[in-house]
Amino acid sequence: MRLVSYNYDHQDQVGVRRDDQIIPLSAIAPQLPQSIRGLLEERALKEVEGKASNYQGETIPVEDIEYIPLIPEPGKIICIGRNYAAHAAEGGAEVPSYPEIFYRGKTSLLGHGESIIRPKCSDKLDYEGEFVFVVGKTCRHASEENALDYIAGYSLFNDATLRDYQRFSSQWTIGKNFDATGAFGPELVTSDELPEGLAGLRLKTELNGEVMQDASIDDLVFPVRTLVRILSECMTLEPGDVVVTGTPAGVGYARKPPVWMKAGDRIAVSIDGLGTLSNPVDDET
Repeated sequence: MRLVSYNYDHQDQVGVRRDDQIIPLSAIAPQLPQSIRGLLEERALKEVEGKASNYQGETIPVEDIEYIPLIPEPGKIICIGRNYAAHAAEGGAEVPSYPEIFYRGKTSLLGHGESIIRPKCSDKLDYEGEFVFVVGKTCRHASEENALDYIAGYSLFNDATLRDYQRFSSQWTIGKNFDATGAFGPELVTSDELPEGLAGLRLKTELNGEVMQDASIDDLVFPVRTLVRILSECMTLEPGDVVVTGTPAGVGYARKPPVWMKAGDRIAVSIDGLGTLSNPVDDET
């Protein structure tokens, strides 16, 4: 099943994408929470899938909606740094022996098709194509054997970063939390439609049609199973929590000369089965 969060007729909504049409959740299950996080908290995805499979009513063409962040207000947005060995090497760092963990806040999020904003204070806006997994049920002390049971599904993310601000401090938080720099979407693809942990798939990032990043998910230093185990060792993972798994080599700051995103650019992140997350870049006004 493929869930989307969107704005239509001046109202934020959730729906199921079927081909090029959106089935509004309000049409098939008005009694359920009208958000992806709420559906996960209620353990209601199977009910939604069943109702959507039999639905024959009115739908909305995909081209008529405006995407919003897939989960606009997640409880946690946990990000993993340097989770591909080649990316660590291009920045002159050793491969980490323990995940490098930082947080994003909800005000940094934007949806598929919305503009990533380059702020007035910096021109060093870099791209980081990534995938995320979304927690589907409460998880503490998972093992690697059962870790994937806690994942509801997967989506795409662009962890756009202000590199100068990232390096003003030993902590990366400020460079990762400018408003409208964390593109998230376009849809939540449930785990049953994808290989376990996205094994064997490739992540690709294109800037203005030029491939900048192209890597196998199998190259993760800490794969999905391991991340769930490690994170749940120290914190309770809750339904709707988002884990951003890290970016591969090919980022802009490591190129010679560096490549920074600017107004008028378009950046796209894709993985087979998850589709494409595409966003223009605009300057802050």
